[in-house]
Amino acid sequence: MNNDAVPLAFAASSPSRLFEPARLGALDLPNRLVMAPMTRNRAAADGTPLPIMATYYAQRASAGLIVAEAATPNAVGQTYANITAIHTDAHVAGWRRVTDAVAAGGGRMFLQLQHGGRVGHPDNSGLTPVAPSPVPLPDTIHTPSGAQPAVVPREMTVDEIRSTVADFAAAARRALDAGFAGVEVHSANGYLLHQFLSRNTNHRTDAYGGPVAARIRFTLEVVRAVAAEIGPERVGVRIAPGVAVNGIEEDDTEDIYPALVDALADDGLAYLHVVFADPDQPLFQKIRKNWPGTLIANPVLGWGGPLPADGGRAKAEQLLIAGADLISLGRPFLANPDLVERLRTGAPINPVREEGLMYAGGEDGYTDYPTLDSTH
Repeated sequence: MNNDAVPLAFAASSPSRLFEPARLGALDLPNRLVMAPMTRNRAAADGTPLPIMATYYAQRASAGLIVAEAATPNAVGQTYANITAIHTDAHVAGWRRVTDAVAAGGGRMFLQLQHGGRVGHPDNSGLTPVAPSPVPLPDTIHTPSGAQPAVVPREMTVDEIRSTVADFAAAARRALDAGFAGVEVHSANGYLLHQFLSRNTNHRTDAYGGPVAARIRFTLEVVRAVAAEIGPERVGVRIAPGVAVNGIEEDDTEDIYPALVDALADDGLAYLHVVFADPDQPLFQKIRKNWPGTLIANPVLGWGGPLPADGGRAKAEQLLIAGADLISLGRPFLANPDLVERLRTGAPINPVREEGLMYAGGEDGYTDYPTLDSTH
């Protein structure tokens, strides 16, 4: 057994709903574990997925569902160097290698669509970032030449908002062409859609700013355009209530998300994906009550610290009890290609190696994590 593995800290003999099959739209999932989208910076400079990415995702094909890392729907939406995109034929061909490899391993994939908004830099995209308002990110941005101060984004015109909505829909169509079963619209973690939701990044006075009903409008338009393009049963949405990342400061979380969830509740979407879900939080409980469809919950496992010894199983099961249908795990899947089997059998969990390897490129900390078979 791998000597670096985290010692076992739970009894795996008890049955768990985590390993029961589930239905998601037209997909039959063999278990309720979802590999969460995680940016890994292994694409070519133009956003085309590289062959090593097919290896990485195929290694993790035993997940009930893989939500592939964020792909930008247009050039100006690029955040950092070597992230993926889905707005050219080359991008489609690169992703097709990935989806074919995962399908060969028995897996299923959605693709996350993400526009960075103000989280970007001209040295990464060649363009000035755009955002709801000209409010810069209060942080540096990683570029090929190192960390640089964020630039002031250009405020989007209404015509640019409309064209961006169209870009999301076109990206969703390309995702299906690339072999994905569906897409996840990223309205979380401080990127463009989240920037429209939050008052500290959205100072607009037109139909896209001000009251909650106006600030959720852009997300609704994007989701509905994507759903109209590929079918709502192929569309998920990711939200992060109260998560203060990338300079987001929500002061009305309790108003934003019930309004957004209620507005989308009758649209027939594949799922709602809640980041850092807390089963004891009243807002999570309210979202679960009001959302009529599949709910994917992502537990809090202590970002930046070591993985829990059980790989997140206890937290996952708490969320299932609280009403979640599927559970997404990020770093546990990153470090454990065969995470499903490890959780099922109670095998030790590989620790995540130094954080720098997450984004460094190459095989180290990417495709070289050991499986149970390889450690005997």
